[in-house]
Amino acid sequence: MLDKVVIANRGEIALRILRACHTLGIKTVAVHSTVDRNLKHVGMADESICIGPAPGTDSYLNIPAIISAAEVSDAVAIHPGYGFLSENADFAERVEKSGFIFIGPRSETIRMMGDKVTAIQAMKDAGVPTVPGSGGPLGDDPEENQRIAERIGYPVIIKAAGGGGGRGMRVVHTEMALMNAIATTRQEAGAAFGDSTVYMEKFLQNPRHIEIQVMADEHGNAVHFGERDCSMQRRHQKVVEEAPAPGITPKQRAEIGAVCVEACKRIGYRGAGTFEFLYEDGEFYFIEMNTRIQVEHPVTERITQMDLVQAQLLVAAGEPLPWKQEDIQFNGHAIECRINAEHPLTFMPSPGKIEHFHSPGGPGVRVDTHLYAGYSVPPHYDSMVGKLIVHGETREMAIARMRLALSELVIDGITTNIPLHQRIMTDPGFVQGGMNIHYLEERLKAYIEENS
Repeated sequence: MLDKVVIANRGEIALRILRACHTLGIKTVAVHSTVDRNLKHVGMADESICIGPAPGTDSYLNIPAIISAAEVSDAVAIHPGYGFLSENADFAERVEKSGFIFIGPRSETIRMMGDKVTAIQAMKDAGVPTVPGSGGPLGDDPEENQRIAERIGYPVIIKAAGGGGGRGMRVVHTEMALMNAIATTRQEAGAAFGDSTVYMEKFLQNPRHIEIQVMADEHGNAVHFGERDCSMQRRHQKVVEEAPAPGITPKQRAEIGAVCVEACKRIGYRGAGTFEFLYEDGEFYFIEMNTRIQVEHPVTERITQMDLVQAQLLVAAGEPLPWKQEDIQFNGHAIECRINAEHPLTFMPSPGKIEHFHSPGGPGVRVDTHLYAGYSVPPHYDSMVGKLIVHGETREMAIARMRLALSELVIDGITTNIPLHQRIMTDPGFVQGGMNIHYLEERLKAYIEENS
């Protein structure tokens, strides 16, 4: 077992990792910025080391500082959580070359899956269904690019090979707009990601966002934990997630899950990962793979009764997976609401001091958060301050429990998006289930117009 782990992150995921480590008897080192010295996990860790000032570029993205913290604390491994450096292949490589264990995939795997063009090709080779597209980077020949678009069929979407999180993409509906869209996306991609490579795919007009959670070890074993529906999105950012996905049959789950497991074995994957798909008309289309633990992993944990973060630690220690596929059983339904420090309609960030905090409870309720009364939410990082997760025997029970839990959750002193989640939980489309990725944004637009 790992002796001591550096937690190279902050907030609720850092606390989640710390708890998993301490459950397994692993010592922890919390690295933090100057503004984060009062985070809950910093006080609970066996050791804490300040790695820089508040801006993420000077602290949580400071690779030399994080590796130095591992060296001076005699840690053996580094857990990156999600965000920040979690999918940075150079960071993983530096960790490995410095003699530490990176709790995640190998650097070459992260690099391969981080480039959307190579990732899609790797998935095609592994038999994973993909969206019809250019099959590689777009060149500079306008006529060839037009032929590709005609073959795919409009509308198409131009995507940055190094993009992610909804950035670096542009939808094109007509041939007249194609060349300008390619040029503009290239320019934006170069500025945002340092890589101007773009590719083209068919734009699916009413898809859902379905993803498959996997875990693999270095001994060639891999399993899947079923699917999550993450279609409730705003500007390509997930707002509500649930598992299992409404309308996905056990047969579909088994088939796409088996494909993902086989792909893990083909590419020599290690650790936790998520295959993200667009799902339309009964078909799955691979879009990308996240080579880290996901924000929404708790809904999978609730329906499988598995601890995915502990599994990450075991795999990183060289242990074989403790389960086979037949050991993974699915029970009930789970929903997660991302609680953000932001206005529920304008989405303006709302940092500030927490005057009063009350966590909901009751059967099937879980709260993952680093908040406490007196804590000040800084303006320097992502606005998510917690996750509210509920589980019920049925989807209807889970929705009912989420409505109650949201009514009990009290965060005074800052503005949060709790009212938005309360609207979603009573929205007829969400209650019905199976809405596409555009649904929430369209409902928000209508609601704002009605109340303006």
